[in-house]
Parts: sequence; C-alpha cells; structure tokens
Amino acid sequence: MTTEHILVIDDEKAILDLCRMILSSRGYEVRTAESGMDGLRQIAEQPPSLVLLDYMMPVMDGMSVLTQIRQDYPDVYVIMFTGKGSETVAVEVMKAGASDYVLKPFNNHDLLDRIESVLKFRRIELINRSLEEERAQLQQEIQAWNRELEMRVAEKTRELEQAHNEIVQAEKLATVGHLSAGMAHEIRNPLNSIGLFAQLLATGIDPDDELADYPEKILKEIDRIDAILLKLLAASKQQKMDTQPVCLDKVIHDVADLFRPQLSQQGVDLDLYLQPVPKLIGDQDEFVQIFTNLFVNALQAMADGGLLSVEMEHQSDRVYVEVSDNGSGIPQENLSKVFDPFFTTKSKGTGLGLSVVLRIVKNYHGSIRVSSILGKGTSFYLEFPVQNNDMAQKAAG
Repeated sequence: MTTEHILVIDDEKAILDLCRMILSSRGYEVRTAESGMDGLRQIAEQPPSLVLLDYMMPVMDGMSVLTQIRQDYPDVYVIMFTGKGSETVAVEVMKAGASDYVLKPFNNHDLLDRIESVLKFRRIELINRSLEEERAQLQQEIQAWNRELEMRVAEKTRELEQAHNEIVQAEKLATVGHLSAGMAHEIRNPLNSIGLFAQLLATGIDPDDELADYPEKILKEIDRIDAILLKLLAASKQQKMDTQPVCLDKVIHDVADLFRPQLSQQGVDLDLYLQPVPKLIGDQDEFVQIFTNLFVNALQAMADGGLLSVEMEHQSDRVYVEVSDNGSGIPQENLSKVFDPFFTTKSKGTGLGLSVVLRIVKNYHGSIRVSSILGKGTSFYLEFPVQNNDMAQKAAG
C-alpha cells in the first residue's frame, strides 16, 4: 500500500515536532509548515492525503487556508486543530469543508483514531470516485460500440438491399428475356404484313390526295416499333461475345469523340480523369454501348449546359469508373427504378438504355449503382473485376 502523506500546518513548533513524532511512528510520511502561506505552497508542490491545520494562526488564519484548500484541492482532506471548544467553532469548520476537528491539547490516541477514520473515509471516497469514472468510461465505450454496431448493421442492411435489388433486377431481365423472344417473333410477323400493305397503299394513292402521307407515316411507326423490339432484345438477351482485350480508356475517348459535336452544341464541358488500368477481356462493342447510354442520359439531363466528367482508376483487382453530370438529377423515389426495363420519365424514349447497361455490366461480373441529388446532378459508379485472359475467355465461352 502506498504511504499516505500528511501535512501539519501550525505556528507552534512544539505541535509540529509532536505530530511528526507520533505520525511517523505509525508509518505516515509527514511534512510540516509553520504558516498558512508555506502550507499552501507545499500543497501546490505535492498535494498530501490529509492536512492537520491550526485554526488560530497569524497573518493567514486556518479558515482562510481551509477555504483555499477546499477550492483548489478537493482530494485533500482537512482536520482542524483548535483550542476553542465551543460548538460555534466546530460548526464553522465543518461547514467550511473540514472532515473533522481536534481540540488542543489533544490525546495522541484520539488524534490517531480521527486521522485513521478520515483517511479511511477518503480511501472509500477515492475508490467510489474511481469506480464512477470507470463506469462513465465503460458507458462511453458501450455507446461507442453501439454506434459502431449501428453503423455496421446499417452498412450490412444497405448491402443486403443492394443485393436484393440486383436479384430483383436480374429476375426482371430474365422475365423480359423469356417474353421478348416470343414477342419479337409474334409482333414482327404482323408488322411485316402491315408494312407490305402500307407500301401497296402508297402505290395506289394519288400523290395529291390528302391521304398520300399516311402510308409513309405507317412505315415510320413500324420502324419505330421494330427498333423498340431490338432494344428489348438487347436489354434482356446475352449475345455471344467476341472477346478480346479491351482498352477501356480508348473506349471512353472514342465515345467522347463521338459526342463532341453534341457536347459543344449544348454547351457541356467534358472532363476525363482516366488513370491507366489493365485491359478488360470482353466485347468492345458492349463497352461502347455502356458509355454511349450513360453519355446520352447525361446530355439529356443537361439541356442548358453543364459539366460531364468521367473518372477511372485501378485498385487491387478491380477497375472503378464514375460518370457524373451536374444536370437536373433524379428524384429519390425513381432511383430504384432507373434500371427497370421500360421505366422512363422522358417524353421520348423506351426506358431500355440503362437496362442494356445493367445487363452488360452483369455479364462481366461487375456492378453498377447510381446516386443523385435533384437539381444538382447524377453519378453512376461502375466496377469491373480484372480477370486474366484464360479465365475471361472461359467465362465468355
């Protein structure tokens, strides 16, 4: 057990010597001070466990020293010496913060009993305070653990939601795939007949007749329906890929060059931040399709100008691409639907472009997600695994 320090402050040297002798014999480490100022100085240098303090001292009396101790050193306990035995003094020193008081002249055993009693109480107080601090620390740690657990649960929930959404998307594309092949055949047969009859009508109508333009309009609508069917097939059906090493930064540059006239016409700036990345094994035309659809979406969202940026980097065995615009943005309620076949908010459009993108990305075991703030812009985040040629060709075959 650590030796407890006791400081005796008294203007009588005989009292100081007596206290030193009595307390040292009991194993206490004792220091003495002959004035209140000297006592406060020693407390500041090394706070003791207990102070024996004389009530009546010149210059700075015991009450003033007691007040200063209680204010600046709350862990230092005080027993007051006094030659006045009145209850008024006892009440005064106890109210001021003294732990006990001893009347002069004092009995040695009585003094030691009071000192041990106060020190025992102090030990209990310090233990309780330490336990309280430990409890508070544990509460803080528990709260931190709870916050971390909540964050992990939220993260896992987001991952599960994303996985669920991807499964739902895959099921939708699979369903569309089953329907689209039959639909394409069944719809194209009557479309061919309609087209043939429209051509026959065109040859039999006088060019000046007010109905002369109708056959041409019918043929245009037939072409539009046929184009929708082709897009539907592209969105749902995995084509046989012509696999080869694909330089993704070249693909992005080529698509950007294709759109430069439209970018200039709409007043859209283009920033490309393309770090060198490994070549991906796949069908180059499909990668062109991905970025063509994303560029089209971005330009439609920035009819009055803006900024289109593409960032690409390579980390470990993954390639990351971000395509961002600062256009009109997508309402939050529509974010979960943007990859659905036929979902569109545009007056013109089939709603199949992003379905095509999703299908291609999934074919390469990649992932795509979208974030958007209405009125501030939209970002698509793509991720592709880097495979060696043998693995990729085997997967494609």
